[in-house]
Amino acid sequence: MEGIRYYNRYTGREEREQVLGEKYLQWIYGTSTGRAALHVLIKRGVFSSLLGWLKNRPSSARSIPAFVEEYGINMEESLKGMGEFKHFNDFFYRRLKPGARPLAGGEETAVFPADARHMGWERADRISGVFVKGQSFDLPTLLGSVELAERYAEGAVVLSRLCPTDYHRFHFPVSGIPGRWRRMGGPLASVSPYCLSRTLSWLWTNKRNLTLIQSDSWGQVAMLEVGATGVGFIEETYVPGEFAPRGAEKGYFAFGGSTVMCFFEPGRIKLASDLLEKTEEGMEMFARQGDMMGKVV
Repeated sequence: MEGIRYYNRYTGREEREQVLGEKYLQWIYGTSTGRAALHVLIKRGVFSSLLGWLKNRPSSARSIPAFVEEYGINMEESLKGMGEFKHFNDFFYRRLKPGARPLAGGEETAVFPADARHMGWERADRISGVFVKGQSFDLPTLLGSVELAERYAEGAVVLSRLCPTDYHRFHFPVSGIPGRWRRMGGPLASVSPYCLSRTLSWLWTNKRNLTLIQSDSWGQVAMLEVGATGVGFIEETYVPGEFAPRGAEKGYFAFGGSTVMCFFEPGRIKLASDLLEKTEEGMEMFARQGDMMGKVV
């Protein structure tokens, strides 16, 4: 299997992703024995529960320095120093120093919700290929509502895939008043391209949270967080019903890869040209939380 490649907005080059446990992912999603293990242990949550327990043990903090060195984590951005983390998960969903992720533009600019590899489409109902030809979103199942699916079918959608080496807190893309999140149950399969290129449906069968944000400028924006292998929980830290400025923290993922999706009503946003261009080429684009996702129409 080829490695995972993406376009880096900051270097202007195509780069190869450093994939945590890449050989295991290739075995799990590329062999019959691996797929059997996926069904028995990983999708049923046994693996994620065990991994979450291990990453919350104080002894897991010993693995942080090696992880930081191997994956080039910039600890200058971290609010806590290397020796201040209680366990690996405490490091994994670490907060950053104020100003580490400056916001692009003003209120007319929607920003990416997370450090991630992003893809964007102008219409959710016209997506003909995601990671592989022929795959499209099952919007009613993904959003858990036929009514919401109809509302966002002709609007733009942005998929932001976080890998385990990324900063794992997610933030509001626009200013508005968020409602109470709705939890939707499911398994915890991987959301890496190794997995999604074979079965995109794991996006709408995995555990996920859905929040609707009411915004004067952007209308109603739907924000969906999707868990994955190793992600034992999705923690929401915002207060429902209270105004949230764009860029404010919404929550965080525990250890593992994961995905955030943002849905806009028709005619509300013009997505960034480089995002659309790379998506059309079938390639994800890396950009950090707070950078420009698109402009209000």
